[in-house]
Amino acid sequence: MQRTRLHHIGIIMTSMERANEFLNLFGLETDYMEYVESYSANCLFTKYNKNNESPIELIIPTKGVLCDYNNGKGGIHHIAFEVDDVEAARLEYESVGKEMLEKVPVEGAGGIIVNFLRPKFGLGVLVEFVQRKNKVD
Repeated sequence: MQRTRLHHIGIIMTSMERANEFLNLFGLETDYMEYVESYSANCLFTKYNKNNESPIELIIPTKGVLCDYNNGKGGIHHIAFEVDDVEAARLEYESVGKEMLEKVPVEGAGGIIVNFLRPKFGLGVLVEFVQRKNKVD
């Protein structure tokens, strides 16, 4: 598996109002927002800034387990690495006894497919692997 770069950091917000407060507090701009059915959440990605830092994903869950994250308070949820092949990443980690969240990658927001290495196998960190469906050079 070739890890190409840090793709984003995911933060769970308890409401759209809080997401907007976060954006305003840190001078961030929205790039796009998309609903991800698999996780019952609106996923808002910030724009890259002039320093070409990775975007932040603000996750606003509408129902389910993500609503209860950090006792319902939200907070930093995961880091995401971009890879060339998310399925190859799953096979590589599973070959050494580490478990992924999904058996097959799922659709993410913004033209990506994703899978997560469970925190128990990521030394306490939930790590997402992201593959762009349409590669941009």
